[in-house]
Amino acid sequence: MTGNNVSHAKNRTKRKFYPNLQTKKFFVPETGETVILKVSAKAIRTIDKKGIAAVLAEAKSKGNILI
Repeated sequence: MTGNNVSHAKNRTKRKFYPNLQTKKFFVPETGETVILKVSAKAIRTIDKKGIAAVLAEAKSKGNILI
């Protein structure tokens, strides 16, 4: 996403908004292995809510993950 930095004098310069990406390790109890994923802060909240196995299965079915 893009936008503007606006100074006190109302000068506008272009800027970019980047997603809040984190590299995080998750333990998958069903398989007994640890996976390292680069996920956004929102995705970490979703994993906490649904569980890592459900999120990985959903991502695999959509084709969003390479394994």
